[in-house]
Amino acid sequence: MNTVPNTESETPVFVALIGIDWADAKHDICLLAEGASQPEASVIASTPEALQEWVQRIQQRFGNRPVAICLEQSRGALIYALMAHPFITLFPINPNQSAKYRETFVPSGAKDDPVDAALLLDLLIRHRERLKPWQPDDVLTRTIRGLSEERRHAVDLRTSCAQRLTARLKCYFPQVLAWFDNDLTSALACDFLLRWPTVADVKKAKTAKLRAFFYGHNCRSEALITERLAAIAQAVPLTEDRGVVAPAVLTVQALARLIRDLSDAIAIFNQQLAEAFAKHPDASIFDSFPGAGNVMAPRLLAAYGSDRKRWTKPEDMQSFSGIAPVTERSGKSTRVHRRWQCPKFYLQTFFEYAQHSIPFSTWAGAYFQNEISKGKKRNAVIRALAFKWIRIQLACWQTHTPYDESRYLQALIQRGSPLAKLITT
Repeated sequence: MNTVPNTESETPVFVALIGIDWADAKHDICLLAEGASQPEASVIASTPEALQEWVQRIQQRFGNRPVAICLEQSRGALIYALMAHPFITLFPINPNQSAKYRETFVPSGAKDDPVDAALLLDLLIRHRERLKPWQPDDVLTRTIRGLSEERRHAVDLRTSCAQRLTARLKCYFPQVLAWFDNDLTSALACDFLLRWPTVADVKKAKTAKLRAFFYGHNCRSEALITERLAAIAQAVPLTEDRGVVAPAVLTVQALARLIRDLSDAIAIFNQQLAEAFAKHPDASIFDSFPGAGNVMAPRLLAAYGSDRKRWTKPEDMQSFSGIAPVTERSGKSTRVHRRWQCPKFYLQTFFEYAQHSIPFSTWAGAYFQNEISKGKKRNAVIRALAFKWIRIQLACWQTHTPYDESRYLQALIQRGSPLAKLITT
């Protein structure tokens, strides 16, 4: 077995190379020990206990010396379990990369777990110098990433519930949408629907009780309360068909409870995220970007991480995140399109930050308006803006320097950048 280390001098010489194919019921393992001519195949259950027992056997067998493991990076649970052991170096492989490698030897497209484990081992043996060992970020950075991602999932789930709630209310109680300005994610709207889920229910309520309800939810505008009370008094049911209303009420109240609970959870995410972000040594860097705010600044920090060797060139992050376009050439034809295979959270982070920056950054706003005036599509312009921001963010991150808008604008002018002309005109 080739035990020559990778090109980086700090990479250890491994006494065993291992390929693991993860599955819900079992893990297929293919191991090649130092000096062995043939790999060993084995199978373990996918339980934490079985995995821990296998790790201990490997550690004892090889005397706690370095071991390399190749696995698909989408299997986060397995990576989390293995990363806690210092003697293991992980080489996560993109699932598409491993699938393409499989097609090289199995053009029929057939998939078999033991074969996949052997192919991952083969990839590690033959191309280890081209694979990057995974270096986990520090605990605080991983915490910020986890909180940011889970917060985003909670927000997306709340949005989905609010959209479904809107659809159900349009079937029998559309007036509520107007009464609460189409914002059904507020505690005010959710509690209202839990208490009065139909027109008939709310029209039975006394004016004093309705006033007390609005006041109790921090709605103190007398004009707004009077407007709502008048609208309630004039409201008539869209339908009184029990076959429509009764099932809809159950769905509406279930969604209202879920939205309210999700809003409470998002508030907790926000609090813990703010506390963790404030402790991070790079917080001032990402907080300095125009429009980043309490949400986008931690997400940008999570995207770059704490290992400054991971992203050495802007092109690395631009391609990995999906912001950089893909160029396809065949013969005389050339086609440029957006990158489809990329981590969704990274793409969302950079795209959404670029949107947020437009009203807060002079040059970003000028660039956006100029490109839109040329007839370019909005999303394409925002991706191009995100492409530019990644160059700036990476430079600030690599040099531990907070962003300075006035300094950047002056640099644009000194370089004679076309952007400088947009700003000065």
